[in-house]
Amino acid sequence: MVAVKIDKLVKRYGELIAVDHLSLSIKKGEIFGLLGPNGSGKTTTINCLLSLLAYTKGDIEIFGKPMSDSSYDIKKDIGVVMQNVAVFDELTVYENIDYFCGLYIKDKEERKKCIEYALDFTGLSEFKKYYPKKLSGGLLRRLNIACGIAHKPSLIIFDEPTVAVDPQSRNKILEGIKELNKNGATIIYTSHYMEEVEQLCTRIAIMDKGKIVATGTKEEIKKMIKNTETITIETISFPKEAQADIRQLPHVYALECDDEKIVISFEGGNHNLLRVLEYMQKNNYSFGRVYSELPTLNDVFLEITGKTLRD
Repeated sequence: MVAVKIDKLVKRYGELIAVDHLSLSIKKGEIFGLLGPNGSGKTTTINCLLSLLAYTKGDIEIFGKPMSDSSYDIKKDIGVVMQNVAVFDELTVYENIDYFCGLYIKDKEERKKCIEYALDFTGLSEFKKYYPKKLSGGLLRRLNIACGIAHKPSLIIFDEPTVAVDPQSRNKILEGIKELNKNGATIIYTSHYMEEVEQLCTRIAIMDKGKIVATGTKEEIKKMIKNTETITIETISFPKEAQADIRQLPHVYALECDDEKIVISFEGGNHNLLRVLEYMQKNNYSFGRVYSELPTLNDVFLEITGKTLRD
């Protein structure tokens, strides 16, 4: 079943096209990574998806139903955890969760069970009487999540949920997202931390200039770029004639060299590391540490968009 279907979505701000005929399908039960540099149209797309923005044209369906600003039956099944923490400083942890959960669940007994679930799930039970100003950054992020998931939505949007949190809280948040997904929630996840995306997401879409420029599993996306392996050799004063020889090895398409190391990029091929080491040993070149790396999502992102995530 398709959880989210976006068809030819367009959003204009005057002459600026923020989202340009974007089509996207997210399956029920996925953790779907939506990536893009700043200004790529991610946030605008999410706001259109939630009917917080009126869009120029296109169609959006959630769980097979058309989404509109009056689709309250659909909205009650969506949870949103935005990058900016949105809680009330005047309310305790418990009261904040109660308020946001009460937007969806009116029955007090049912709501109480949901609040206790959210407190336990996010590890906030011992802090339920605290006010937000007394919480650390990581605990505040967890409160933000608790407010977004207390009503047990089937679709949850996480927009940069781990920004500026300590490693322990980050791990707690990521494990929590996996657990939510395991319990049946479909997740849309945006982040500037590629290691999180690699760890969590079953499929990924990369946006740039309002368009989807790549989509697929992380393995499928990595196959879209030229680089398939990078070999780094720590060595000193590597002669230019040796650099020229290595450039002639099979599948080498780039080589960078400085006073401490050489970095060799390959396009396809097997046993690349073996060939390089055989050459080094045959010609008696001394070297230290040698390591081979497969392409990362950062490499893919940079090659496809020509930008870093924070550009």
